[in-house]
Amino acid sequence: MYDVVIIGSGLGGLECGVILSLRGLSVCVLEKERVVGGCLQSYRRGSWDLDTGFHYVGGLGKGQKLHEIFDGLGLMELPWHKMDVNAFDRVVIDGQVYDYAMGFDEFENRMSGYFPHQAHGIREYVDLLRSVAANIGDSEKSLPLFGVSAKQWLEERISDPTLIKVLCGTSLKLELTPQLPLYTFAQINSSFIQSSWRLKGSGQQVADLLKMRIESLGGVVKTNADVVRLEEDSVQVTAAVLSDGTRVEGKVFISDIHPAATMALLDDSKLVKRIQRGRLSRLDNTYGMLTVSIVLKDSGLPYTNRNTYIYKDVSDIWNPAELAQGRALLISERYDGTDHCRQIDLLTPVMWGEVEQWQDSKVMRRGAEYDDWKQRRAQQAISLAQSVIPALGDMVEKTYVSSPLTYRDYTGTAQGSAYGIRKDCNNVMLTLLSPRTSAPNLLLTGQNLNLHGILGTSMTALMTAAAVEVTDAIK
Repeated sequence: MYDVVIIGSGLGGLECGVILSLRGLSVCVLEKERVVGGCLQSYRRGSWDLDTGFHYVGGLGKGQKLHEIFDGLGLMELPWHKMDVNAFDRVVIDGQVYDYAMGFDEFENRMSGYFPHQAHGIREYVDLLRSVAANIGDSEKSLPLFGVSAKQWLEERISDPTLIKVLCGTSLKLELTPQLPLYTFAQINSSFIQSSWRLKGSGQQVADLLKMRIESLGGVVKTNADVVRLEEDSVQVTAAVLSDGTRVEGKVFISDIHPAATMALLDDSKLVKRIQRGRLSRLDNTYGMLTVSIVLKDSGLPYTNRNTYIYKDVSDIWNPAELAQGRALLISERYDGTDHCRQIDLLTPVMWGEVEQWQDSKVMRRGAEYDDWKQRRAQQAISLAQSVIPALGDMVEKTYVSSPLTYRDYTGTAQGSAYGIRKDCNNVMLTLLSPRTSAPNLLLTGQNLNLHGILGTSMTALMTAAAVEVTDAIK
């Protein structure tokens, strides 16, 4: 019997595994796929490693929160590469270019230069970002901001709609809706403006290093271990049952998979009532992404050390359905240590309804109609990218296209959601989830609980690991 059994090996699950192993607990991580990592994992095509959901991170500078967490996990030894401090992100709106400078003062000066008539509103926004960065992890100061609409907050302080689009312009790393909590918006933007970093190579390195750390501390990480049921007695969960019938017993169980998928493992549970299982299963999910991974010809592109966000004919940047009409695009380069780029990813939002007709299909067996849709959407993304890289079409050697269905099937993410459960400032208690469940020794972790992204998921992992310390079953 293990002290802790973790279901799923996404970032949150692996981080919990390391933290609890460092505390001397015996840990077993169960992953249904053949490789660990969830949305961190990369896949190989020919001689190329292609990422699924990892592109860059924020707040990794010394003295910043992610640096503190990653240093404790041993992840700072990876080859991190700081992005362009003068333009780590570029926002292009209908052909007009706006660059994000790194650092709060520099960012404020840059935005005030673009919009001098909005200097006061920009100052208020940057002050908010500073406050969120300074108080990260302080629930007393952060929780009230979850009940405030980011859209409403910005519109009350900034009268120029173009500036609002610019301040929201890097937000393809979160889903913009009128109900988006201000804290979610501010925390994510704050961390990247503090400092932005790429990893030399693929995001799989993060998952692999965490796996190695768990194993070096005496823990076990099992792949091809598909959990199909959680057994319980009258008091607590007792075992995770795998698809081959193997029972893995534990004192505490942590689920790093989607809460709806976790509830599906508890059919007829007496510990987690049907009403709670139903509530978690009915929560809305954020949109997914179409990702066009492009391998460029040998000449490649000059490496620019930034991301580019493109918007064309977007009237309402807070409307996910409008962005998912092929009007929004993120161009992310892969850094390999040279002055030229051989790989880029194009990411554009996709609403679940667009692919729902193929939801019962399997990878590589979705049919010609799906393949035609995927290629049509990929070409739409490439055409939008050519508005800033005109010669891109001639540089393409190979393209590999994935959709929300691909993410769902390889990572277990409900509806291929890019950012997990949709948070709602008008319904904080329903959409902001606690690590605890009504089963006393079953905890949750991952991007669906509080905040998504690398920093948000890492903060949630700390919360979950702290909850293990006060769980009666582990004493």
